[in-house]
Amino acid sequence: MYNITEKILNEHLVEGELTQGETIGIKIDQTLTQDSTGTMAYLEFEAIGIPSVKTELSVSYIDHNILQTDYRNMDDHRFLQSAAEKYGVYFSRPGNGICHQLHLERFARPGKTLLGSDSHTPTGGGVGMIAIGAGGLDVAVAMAGEPYYLKVPKVIDVHLIGRLPMFVSAKDIILEVLRRIGVKGGLNKVLEYTGSGVKSLSIPERGTITNMGAETGATTSIFPSDDITKQFLEAQGRGDDWKLLEPDNDAQYTERIEINLSELEPLVALPHSPGNIKKVREIEGLPIQQVCIGSCTNSSLRDLKIVANILKDNIIDKNISLTISPGSRQVVNHLINTGEMNLLIKSGARILENACGPCIGMGQAPSSMSKTLRTFNRNFFGRSGTKDAEIYLVSPETAAISALKGKITDPRSFKGKIDIRMPDKFIINDNMIIPPSKENIEVELIRGPNIKPLPSFSPLEKKLEGEILIKVGDNITTDHILPGGTNILPLRSNIPAISDYIFNFVDKEFPKRALERQGGFIIAGEDYGQGSSREHAAIAPKYLGVKAVISKSFARMHLDNLVNFGIVPLIFKNPNDYELLDIGDRVQIELDKFTFENLQIINMTKKNSIPLEHDLSKRQIDILKAGGKLPYIKNKQF
Repeated sequence: MYNITEKILNEHLVEGELTQGETIGIKIDQTLTQDSTGTMAYLEFEAIGIPSVKTELSVSYIDHNILQTDYRNMDDHRFLQSAAEKYGVYFSRPGNGICHQLHLERFARPGKTLLGSDSHTPTGGGVGMIAIGAGGLDVAVAMAGEPYYLKVPKVIDVHLIGRLPMFVSAKDIILEVLRRIGVKGGLNKVLEYTGSGVKSLSIPERGTITNMGAETGATTSIFPSDDITKQFLEAQGRGDDWKLLEPDNDAQYTERIEINLSELEPLVALPHSPGNIKKVREIEGLPIQQVCIGSCTNSSLRDLKIVANILKDNIIDKNISLTISPGSRQVVNHLINTGEMNLLIKSGARILENACGPCIGMGQAPSSMSKTLRTFNRNFFGRSGTKDAEIYLVSPETAAISALKGKITDPRSFKGKIDIRMPDKFIINDNMIIPPSKENIEVELIRGPNIKPLPSFSPLEKKLEGEILIKVGDNITTDHILPGGTNILPLRSNIPAISDYIFNFVDKEFPKRALERQGGFIIAGEDYGQGSSREHAAIAPKYLGVKAVISKSFARMHLDNLVNFGIVPLIFKNPNDYELLDIGDRVQIELDKFTFENLQIINMTKKNSIPLEHDLSKRQIDILKAGGKLPYIKNKQF
């Protein structure tokens, strides 16, 4: 009577009961970090005081801050390599590939749990893992052997039948899911894929779907581990990692979504949300100036083989700049061996490094007021590095054919049949992954001048008082709170410096105002903090003195990050009361002797009070009282 999600959670349960909505603690088998979030995670791990990781496997990947315009990114990489050596972590060197693609190839195991300091960690669900994205501090605590706590999610049966038509791909499946449930429809849910249609999808295709399931707000997404999984792992030389993992015949689900793959057609996410879905044919003919293919969503060998064979004997449109970011060196090696890399190059495509690159605003910023077509997972406002550019998200098939035409094109109009062959055995070369030393050796952490100590945070006050510093609307993403890009990403290990960029695209005066007012409050609409797992969007506001965020609702990861760093996340009891608060209002919140009951925000400027509520567990309240998760864990240990 169990579904796959319940089977894995039950096997890893260390605290609580597997009752929907209840908080549980689960054992974490594997962790991953990347260099954008990893420096802070290992500084946090160091602060916990554990000599080495206690997980079965932890991997540190270098894939985000690859563009080295000065010393800072390289300093971070040296720090991360020394931390991996010191604490017993695998280290994937720069140029080896994108963390999620690499983890799927080399480390992901059916039935295991994976916690990653990147929101697209659910990619691992493509092989039947419970793989969850979280803030770096949550990952540091998991590496220290502590359970990871979450609310028992609802499990949604995404039932697939039929088979995808030619030029319709896995990207269109997840865009269809987003079309149906939106960017908030997966909150506190797991999307579990079942049905006969599953058997028609390869592991790279499943990984695309679980990867972008993060955009629904879901805790994670998962596929069965079946013969397709076994074949993939055997081809990767990891056949012993396989285990059969399927739902029981009488498995129960909270709800069901049925998708007939045979009826799907190419889809596109319009600016500025992955949930803004239309059919490609509805906007066909729209001129574009740039096409970017890659990212952890669509950089697999399967995807780039299809792109290469579409571009074969063709030249991209004269007005198009086409870039391709392979997901791993393994992908590149295969493309070179088969000659398909030549097909990409001859078409006029520019081959970028095996890294995140344009997806996170590291290079390839489009021209002003332009339209860029990308196979990525996010198209948030300003994410490309050009504020007035429009990003459209599509499949590799749609992207490649549109690059030839110079305009958004329904790929089904392409003349010819694409038939690719995947290798029976992948090229295995792990010489860019440094395994942990088997000897106990003294290692000194290498800290460059840009790596600053963690800020220290005091226990929570019983009365919070100050001004409303900013008021924002619905669907504020972590990109709104703290943008990425070439100027900001190198500051991820320097909280004082990166704090200057909080709300940079929304209100550039916010950091200065927050410091002058000695902190205060943020007022927000629905789904505040959706998007990336970046905990800096909580640490930096805390550094600026933000005491609480009052919102209509929160995204899961950002709420956890706020709690982890001692910022109180509260919810309007009546969403319409959002209208009663304005920037500059002086307000206070009594925490009622730390019971967090009968909460209200008293507006001393307008002489009124507004009832508030929360969705926090007792443990989260205890973390807030301690001033954040680091002091909470240290108090617990010592």
